[in-house]
Amino acid sequence: MAVKYFHHALKFRKEVCIGCSHCMNVCPTEAIRIHGGKAELTDNRCVDCGKCYMACPVGAIIVEQDDFSRIFEYEHRVALIPNVLLGQFPEKVSINQICSVLHDLGFTHIFEVEHGTRILKGAMKEYMEQHSQKKPLISTFCPAIVRLIQVQFPAMTENLMLLKPPLDIAATYFRKKLIDQGAKADEIGIFYITPCAAKIAAVKSPVGDETSDITGVINMDFIFNKVYTSVKQGHSGKNTCQVPSLSALEPQEMLWSLTEGESALMPGRALAIDEISNVIEFLERLENEENCDIDFLELRACDQSCAGGILTSGNRFFTVERLKKRAAQASSEQAGEGLKQEAASMMQYRDFLMQNIGVKKVLPRSMDKLDDDTKRAMLKMQMVREIMKSLPYVDCGLCGSPTCNALAQDIAQGRAEITHCIFIQKKYEQKEWLSHNESMEIMKEIWGGDKFGEHKN
Repeated sequence: MAVKYFHHALKFRKEVCIGCSHCMNVCPTEAIRIHGGKAELTDNRCVDCGKCYMACPVGAIIVEQDDFSRIFEYEHRVALIPNVLLGQFPEKVSINQICSVLHDLGFTHIFEVEHGTRILKGAMKEYMEQHSQKKPLISTFCPAIVRLIQVQFPAMTENLMLLKPPLDIAATYFRKKLIDQGAKADEIGIFYITPCAAKIAAVKSPVGDETSDITGVINMDFIFNKVYTSVKQGHSGKNTCQVPSLSALEPQEMLWSLTEGESALMPGRALAIDEISNVIEFLERLENEENCDIDFLELRACDQSCAGGILTSGNRFFTVERLKKRAAQASSEQAGEGLKQEAASMMQYRDFLMQNIGVKKVLPRSMDKLDDDTKRAMLKMQMVREIMKSLPYVDCGLCGSPTCNALAQDIAQGRAEITHCIFIQKKYEQKEWLSHNESMEIMKEIWGGDKFGEHKN
């Protein structure tokens, strides 16, 4: 159980943490505990959804990123951008301006992630035909959802579509294209501008794959602030843009990263659920259904999907509105030469991309696994049931665990004591099995002395 399964983009700064427990209370997978007045992460439960990051009032949780200066280690510096980056900016800021500033920042190429959907949407339909006996098939677009299924719904890993998301397809395509144009592989740096922490973790530690064609990941809020500051300082983009305009996307490709972006294109009965709590509730109900006539599930961890990513700067609803307007405008115009040329270019690489579009089987990694040894796991499971008979079922969190059941599991794993429960403490005090001072010491061990009037010099 000590094995660290996942790379995590979320980092806890104990020197800043005040032990308020906000993060523990919002974590959908109960991955956080309070000990010594500080929040601690249980690695194998965390799916990098970012709920804790949003809830922390003091900035004690940060999201890692690659140093922006790393791009200059490469001759060919590719900014791999999702469409939601463009949706962050007010409509008065043109795409040409955004491209121009990105170029001035040091990128030599700019390519939208959603170009990868051109290959993927056909592959998904083929996959559904070939695996029609598995219902529902679940999209692997959102890495936080893939990890959620691994740790909380392990039986459903069999339903995951074993196909790479648009991000990886776009990176593979653009890298191959540059190499065919004469670039050396080690001179190409592809940097993804990410709206969320889960995609950072997915790039650093791919699920179902060993490596990624993406060189590094840069937080979207960092890039947005850089670009928007330059625009507000008068960067017009009319004369300074030295890179071609972005290759055109089809309307449905522009909307892929939004809620219903995938499900709207899938055959049969397809549903889209966003926001991780809604996803968990839906999957819990789905687990209890004997018959399922849903063909496809599009599940996204963030409200409004990638438009609501924790590293976006703009209002998610305005972002969705802007992107839908852009798609509507594109649908009212005939496909230009740019779209035809890029589509033709990708089709030249179709066979290559299709050969590399699959991923290995995604393995279940249940967070409720109490021990690798089946016998010991069964004994611990029985112990959890017995402990729960003594606990009050109030889920107050004063024990430093988010729920009574979480405390029972922690006790069975040797990470907590029954006396961490304040209700048990009071019972023990009444029976004189525990003194008031001993109870106070237990609470100080969990919440730190500061909250009880003890301040370090």
